[in-house]
Amino acid sequence: MVAGGSQMTLEHTQTERRHQMVAEQIEGRGIHDPDVLAALRVVPRHLFVPAGLADRAYDDGALAIGYGQTISQPFIVALMTELADVNVRSRVLEVGSGSGYQTAVLAELAGEVYTIERRRELEEGARELLARLGYHNVTTVLGDGSLGLSEQAPFDAIVVTAAAPAPPPPLLAQLAEGSRLVVPIGPAGGDQVLTVVSRAPEGLREVESIPCRFVPLVGASGFDEADETGPRW
Repeated sequence: MVAGGSQMTLEHTQTERRHQMVAEQIEGRGIHDPDVLAALRVVPRHLFVPAGLADRAYDDGALAIGYGQTISQPFIVALMTELADVNVRSRVLEVGSGSGYQTAVLAELAGEVYTIERRRELEEGARELLARLGYHNVTTVLGDGSLGLSEQAPFDAIVVTAAAPAPPPPLLAQLAEGSRLVVPIGPAGGDQVLTVVSRAPEGLREVESIPCRFVPLVGASGFDEADETGPRW
């Protein structure tokens, strides 16, 4: 009984911290989409970080998840989700599953989410956790995310959680009309710009959002593995 009570208290505390995170870090910085805010209030971010970092899960910053990768700052996750502009009818591709946190946020909003991760350990971990949490609208794939997933294209939104030197041509080719590619653009290990590429009947339109810093997108249409060294946000 005591152990059960302690667990309930811990979960209640994490819920309070999550709601505080949304109020201060997300709404407080101008994210107002009610569906995005609701998703951030629901997804248990503390389960998507290493156990030793659970007490920092709702802090205002990125955290290391192993294998040289990170879980993004909560505000960045919220902003990328809002920029993707997805709804229950959307088929979404995420490039870079990581721990699965951004995947879960997208799955709260979209009808279908496909997510690609090139590191087997992360892909397996994300797949198991997402299934355990009941995200049955998610399909995880092990592979080169810079090439997208042509057999499931076109997508209503593509969210890339790693920086590319330019919008990857294979991902642009997999955008449906009226859809968006959200991707950090810039050098590996340097300052980048979160960028939105929209596909309209008249062609592609590129709009810059905010400065950022992500791990590099490694793959045939991204950076070489040698570019993985350097600072991470």
